[in-house]
Formats: sequence, structure tokens, C-alpha cells
Amino acid sequence: MQSFPGTACDRSDPFPPTHWTVILEAGSESDPAHAQAALAQLCQTYWSPLYAFVRSRGHAVHDAQDLTQSFFAYLIERKIYTRVDREKGKFRSFLLASLKNFLGHAYDRDQTQKRGGSLDILPLDEERAETAESLFQTHYRSGGAPNEERVFEKAWAEALVSAGLERLAAEQQAEGKGKLFGNLRIFLTGSADPLPTYDDLALRLNLPASTLRSHVSRLRARYREFLREEVRRTVNSESEIDGELHELYRVLAQ
Repeated sequence: MQSFPGTACDRSDPFPPTHWTVILEAGSESDPAHAQAALAQLCQTYWSPLYAFVRSRGHAVHDAQDLTQSFFAYLIERKIYTRVDREKGKFRSFLLASLKNFLGHAYDRDQTQKRGGSLDILPLDEERAETAESLFQTHYRSGGAPNEERVFEKAWAEALVSAGLERLAAEQQAEGKGKLFGNLRIFLTGSADPLPTYDDLALRLNLPASTLRSHVSRLRARYREFLREEVRRTVNSESEIDGELHELYRVLAQ
């Protein structure tokens, strides 16, 4: 069963840029290259949850891929983000409402020349497509009658958790601890199989069990910090973070 990090306060980056900040800056023409790079990262985080929602509406795999790519082009080209009041809703709610509106209208879908419309903001590789489809299948077939918004929420929660974990993995790699992290990662993410004991792992890695416990404790704390940062990017103020974290845990635990 998957274990979830807690809500420790983050001291490394107390005011990270929010997704609202990214998309509002993207509306500025002062630095289009920077804006597009930021939006590409945003799309990378939310592509799978939005794809899962499109698939749950009955669209075939390739059609759902095309629609998800085109949605991000639509979001940017039409500057939909400039029409909403970010004080009145959560970022994920804004994205989902925008996607529903997009799916409810044609938006020149027949004019799309390639995935993503006229903006090649996020090249779709096969690995990303397969991962998103696997995520959709997992949540669409679990938990009783399929519900498109529940599928989106599950995929959204896992996207934030994955983003936090990827940042931790990159940090460990940069510190020369990538191999050790690869062995200890299971203590952060959980597994359907029983976890190895510290004593068994210590023998395999030729390290004291007490050292491994210390490493895992530090990794869990850092993981919590990164996850909190990822959640911080999806809300408009510090006061909203704990509530959104609580919602994330609730969704993951369902």
C-alpha cells in the first residue's frame, strides 16, 4: 500500500512561483521564450490528469492525445487564463473547467495540423503517452462505477506526488547519491510486496542498518518539503496549502 508524506513546513523555498504566476506571466509579450518554457513545464505536470479526464469521456487513445495536446495550445493561444479571477478558485478547478469548455466546443479541431495545434509546446513521446494511459486504466477500472472527475482527481494527486518525487531523485543524483536513493525509494512510495527489512538491505548495500534508517528519515523529510512546494504552486496563498494537502491525501487514500 502506498504511503504518503506528511505536511512538514518547507524552509528551502517558502515562496515558490505558483502556476497562476506562470500562466499570468505567459500572457506578457516581454519574454515569450521564457513564458513558453514555463508553460511547457506546466503542461508536463498536468498532461496525464487532463488526458485521463478526456479518456474517461469515451474518446479513443489517439483522439484523447490529440485533444489534450490541442487543449494546451487553446489555453495559450486564446489566453483563457486572463479571463478568470484566481482568487475565486483552485488552479486544478480552473484547468478542469477550461478543459470541459474546450471539449464542449469545436475550437477548430478539424483545423489542427498536428498534435498541440500550432504550438509545439510539449512534444508527446511514447513513454509519456503509455504512462498516462496506464494511469487512466488503473483509476477508471477501480473503485466502482467510473466517474470522470474522480479519475481526474486521482491522476492530479499522483501527478503532484510524482513531481515531488522526481525533484527529490534529481537532487539525490546531483549529490552523488542516486544509487542509494534507487534502493531506498521504495520506503517513500510503498509497494504491493512487503518492504525489505533494514537489516537485509544493510547486508546487501554493505552499510549499517542505523545509517539506512537515518537516510530514509532524511529522505522522507525532504520528500515532504518537495511535495509541499508542488502543492504551493497550485494555490494562491500560503493559508491554502494545508487544506489542499489534506485534499490530496484524501484523494490518494480513496
